[in-house]
Amino acid sequence: MDSRSIEHPVELLRRIGLIEGVSFLLLMGVAMPLKYAAGMPMAVKVVGWAHGVLFVSLIVALLWTMVAARWPIGRGLLVFIAALIPFGPFLIDSRIKRWATEFDGARPVVS
Repeated sequence: MDSRSIEHPVELLRRIGLIEGVSFLLLMGVAMPLKYAAGMPMAVKVVGWAHGVLFVSLIVALLWTMVAARWPIGRGLLVFIAALIPFGPFLIDSRIKRWATEFDGARPVVS
């Protein structure tokens, strides 16, 4: 990760969103079947815990982005809803890339 993405809240949000999206798919597509089909509940505990941490990180990054990039509430709500839907973070990724260009050159307002 380059230093630009640390200072760029939209890019950080985008990266966390994609990682969180993968963790959600792993939880639903791998861990849940392992729990119910193979009797391995530990898979859900481990992947579920990681997904939970990533989801909370996504929400924190979203709030920071909304403040720093001065995003409207509707835009933040769209990103939040996408995080609740399987494949949602991947579907909204191209929009977030476009929104990142709006922030280019600006400095975060949070200090």
